[in-house]
Amino acid sequence: MPVPTFGLGLRKPHYGDFLEATKPVAVDFVEVISENFMVAGGRPRQILREVRERHPIALHGVSMSIGSADGVDRDYLARLRALADEIDPLFVSDHLCWTRIGGFNSHDLLPLPYTEEALNVVCANIAIAQEVLGRPMLVENPSSYVAFADAPMTEWQFLDAMCTRTGCRLLLDVNNIHVSAANHGFDPLDYLAGIPADRVAQIHLAGHSQGRDLLIDTHDKPVPPVVWALYERAVALVGPVATMIERDDDVPPLGDLLEELDIARAIARLETRRAA
Repeated sequence: MPVPTFGLGLRKPHYGDFLEATKPVAVDFVEVISENFMVAGGRPRQILREVRERHPIALHGVSMSIGSADGVDRDYLARLRALADEIDPLFVSDHLCWTRIGGFNSHDLLPLPYTEEALNVVCANIAIAQEVLGRPMLVENPSSYVAFADAPMTEWQFLDAMCTRTGCRLLLDVNNIHVSAANHGFDPLDYLAGIPADRVAQIHLAGHSQGRDLLIDTHDKPVPPVVWALYERAVALVGPVATMIERDDDVPPLGDLLEELDIARAIARLETRRAA
C-alpha cells in the first residue's frame, strides 16, 4: 500500500520559514499557485528553485480555463510546460471551471453546466493540455454557488466521465464538496460514493465562511470539524493519497498549519490501520 504524503500550500508569509530553516520544514511537499511562477527569471522563480532543493513541489493552476469553449491558451500551456520541466513537479493541476472568454479573464472559477456538450469541451481541452504538458493532469472539483437547471449529470458523474475519456486524475477538494453540498442540498456522501476513487491522486483541505445565504470557499479559516469528518470518509474510500492544507487569506504562523497537518496525518493513519 502506498505511503500517504502531507503538504502545505506555500504562501509568501512563509517563504522565510522554508528558505531559512536550519532543517527542512516537516512537510512531504509544498504546493504553489502555478501562475505566480510562470515568468522565467526573477526572484519568484529563484525562490521556487531554492524551495525545490528541499521539498517536492506540486503546481496548482487557477486560469487554465479547461471549460472554455474558446479552447485552452497555447501560450499559457507553453509557459506552464517550461515551469514544469524546470521544477519536475509531483502534480500539475487546475480546476473544473472556465475563467476566460475572448480576451477577457474573469479571474474567477466559473461553473459549468454538466451536459454532454460541456463534457466534450472539457475533455478536448484536457487532451490538448496533457499533450502539451507531456504528463497527465489532476483536475479539481470546484465549489459552486449556482446550479444549472435540468443538467443531465451530477458533478460526480461528470468527473467520472471526464476521467474515463481523458485519463486525467482527480484532485479531490473535500472542503469544496461540503460547500457545494450545503449550497445545493445534495448529500456529500453520495458525491464521494459517485467519484472514481481510483483516479484520486491528491486531496485538498481548507476552511470556509458563512455568507448571507451560502457557504463561501474563502480559505481563510482552519479546517472545520465537518470537513475533517468528511476527510475521514474520503480517505476510507480513496486510500492513502497525497493530502495538503490550503490557506490563502488570514494566513497564520507556519506552526499553526503544521498542527492542522498533524490532524490529517492522524486521520490517515487511523484509516490505513482500519483498511489493513
